[in-house]
Amino acid sequence: MITIEDIHYSYASNIEALKGVSLTINDGDFIAIMGQNGAGKTTFIKHFNGLLKPTSGIVRVNGVETTKTSVAALARNIGFVFQNPDNQLFSETVEDEIVFALKNFGFDKETIEQRVVWALDFLSLTQYRKTSPFLLSGGERKRVALASVLAWDPNTLVLDEPTIGQDHEQKEKLQQFIMQLQSKKKTVVMVTHDVEFVAECNPRIILMRDGKIVADGIAKDILTNSKLLEESSIVLPQIAQIFTKLCPLGLPANVINMDEAETTILSHVKKEGE
Repeated sequence: MITIEDIHYSYASNIEALKGVSLTINDGDFIAIMGQNGAGKTTFIKHFNGLLKPTSGIVRVNGVETTKTSVAALARNIGFVFQNPDNQLFSETVEDEIVFALKNFGFDKETIEQRVVWALDFLSLTQYRKTSPFLLSGGERKRVALASVLAWDPNTLVLDEPTIGQDHEQKEKLQQFIMQLQSKKKTVVMVTHDVEFVAECNPRIILMRDGKIVADGIAKDILTNSKLLEESSIVLPQIAQIFTKLCPLGLPANVINMDEAETTILSHVKKEGE
């Protein structure tokens, strides 16, 4: 569990990035933090593993205040994938990048090999095992950073803009993996501008604006509130836009993803045919 109590954070330039933010993240939660650039999203999540310490207020991870422990100690349970992979990668090969944390956390050689093979395969990186990550494309480097964290199977996974540079296939794989983590009661927190990906994943949404949380609720409620989204410079998901226009035909307006759209339309057609 992560509990955040009335935290404020100011950078050295005296810019106040967080203004009294409080939130409880329970074990097994799947949360998407959304908002326009400069809302304070990345600053906020960097408090989860102690990369940043609050100017005031308290952050606790499993009951331990982040100001009273090290980033290294928090990292074993909280895996963090940066928006820019170049801020995270440093090894000579993709394999070494994935192995590094596993060795530091004391995994045996057999387990390390198994986890490296799994991570490379899952993120379509097997062919780059002996390649320098810095010779890969931006999207591929993003997947290497993700693989290096997924390999050690942290209890909480924090992802900053995980879909940037990823094609449709990789986004689907990421969604499926997040669902697998959910079935294992893992906690997933992602910062993202990808409203379509959020709509398909259907998480709890935390909406931030100007360093504060302005909304906290289920995806269906947040992503169909056009006024709230407009104030945060977020566009309605495409499915939600379509169903808003279909309301005069008797269809609900609060549909946000493909699966629900299909079920709703088929149900409506069946009812009309009776």
